[in-house]
Amino acid sequence: MRNFQINVNGSRYEVEVQEVAAGQAAPVMAAPAAAPVAAPAVAAAPAAPTPAPAPAAPVPAATAGGTGSKGSEAVKAPMPGTILAISVAVGQQVAKNEVVCILEAMKMENEIVATRDGVVAGIHTAKGNSVNAGDDLISLE
Repeated sequence: MRNFQINVNGSRYEVEVQEVAAGQAAPVMAAPAAAPVAAPAVAAAPAAPTPAPAPAAPVPAATAGGTGSKGSEAVKAPMPGTILAISVAVGQQVAKNEVVCILEAMKMENEIVATRDGVVAGIHTAKGNSVNAGDDLISLE
């Protein structure tokens, strides 16, 4: 008889194996139930938060050309994250480096600022939305 310790899906088992010669039937024995080594206690998951109301639909650009019209410039997401707040409204005058929204990424709140002076022509996201790097957030004219 040979003894082995094996790990299966993180549980350790000790097994005893008997070699059987070729052509010889292996004896059948009722084995005791294997007892895995106790895994470390895992903290219970927090209760699921109540669902937030659906975010408002993005506001379309004020001009027919949208972000592609002449003189229009989009403020883009610099990294993937979640929109925590939008600080401007369509038609609002903004100055260069004025905060237009807050983007949470990697547990940090990042202020997204206007890239130039202008008027907010469109808001292309909403509070609570997930965005990718390069996504248009706000368009300025």
